[in-house]
Amino acid sequence: MLLSAVIPVFNEEESLAALHAELVEVAIASGYDLEIIFIDDGSKDGSWQTIERLAQEDSRVRGIRFRRNFGKAAGLSAGFEEARGEFVFTLDADLQDDPHEIPRFLAAIEEHGLDVVSGWKKKRLDPWHKVGPSRIFNWLVGVLTGVRLHDHNCGFKCYRREVLGEVRIYGDLHRFVPVLAAARGWQVGEIVVNHRPRKFGHSKYGVGRIIRGFLDLLTVYFLTGFNQRPQHLLGTLGIVSFTLGFFGLACLGVYWFIDNLIMDLGTDLHNRPILMYALAALLLGAQFISMGFLAELLTSYLGRDVKTYSVKSRVGGTPAEEDVP
Repeated sequence: MLLSAVIPVFNEEESLAALHAELVEVAIASGYDLEIIFIDDGSKDGSWQTIERLAQEDSRVRGIRFRRNFGKAAGLSAGFEEARGEFVFTLDADLQDDPHEIPRFLAAIEEHGLDVVSGWKKKRLDPWHKVGPSRIFNWLVGVLTGVRLHDHNCGFKCYRREVLGEVRIYGDLHRFVPVLAAARGWQVGEIVVNHRPRKFGHSKYGVGRIIRGFLDLLTVYFLTGFNQRPQHLLGTLGIVSFTLGFFGLACLGVYWFIDNLIMDLGTDLHNRPILMYALAALLLGAQFISMGFLAELLTSYLGRDVKTYSVKSRVGGTPAEEDVP
């Protein structure tokens, strides 16, 4: 069984040789064929030189070097395209992910019929300002997407190779691969993994990641829930806004009728703030609905060649032409 280990690298020169040695040790002990794919995401230290040396010493090692830092999602995408293994592992290069957990991932796939297994760092050796926001983030992901994992941010994951052929990642969506896979019907699970303290380098985690993570979560919520029916979201928002505006104008109309035609008070409505709010709600509702129609047109035109389903198996007949390798 060929396994692929896809490892994004950014300034991790000191840990690469030790990580390679651990991966080889696990592969030999368990009888796996292994390929190790390092993706140097614009490192400024000697990471690439270390990767070159490892590739010269071990034919199982391959390296990809980016011209600059493109982000972790780009690194994983490049690694996924190169991977040839039946199962593809992703893990960080900082030695906090323990390669000796690999057999447990494969056992979980075999025993529970899973397609994606995510690691859960139940006992995290990270600072509180990283753990706290992460827990809130994981809870939000579960609420909005229905995919309830304890640790979506964990970089230690295992995929059947077929999954990665259907899931496209960009930006910072790499942490949402299990969500995107589950949206297409693949079975997702998790196991508790050993989380080790960082020995080299420093964490790339920052406050900006919290904001980007929340915005990415909204993007994934839209992609998984309304990718093929954007009007259902935009149109709903438009109808709600339009209804509120219409209700506000109706109330003003009744108020004006009572004050001017029944009580003859001569009330002037144009100075009332509710008039502006109601008109703004009407315009906003119309914009949402118009955007929904435009999104539907784009989806209809650009999505013609995109499969909106995932086939688990076939029986009988002849495979479709595009499915023949």
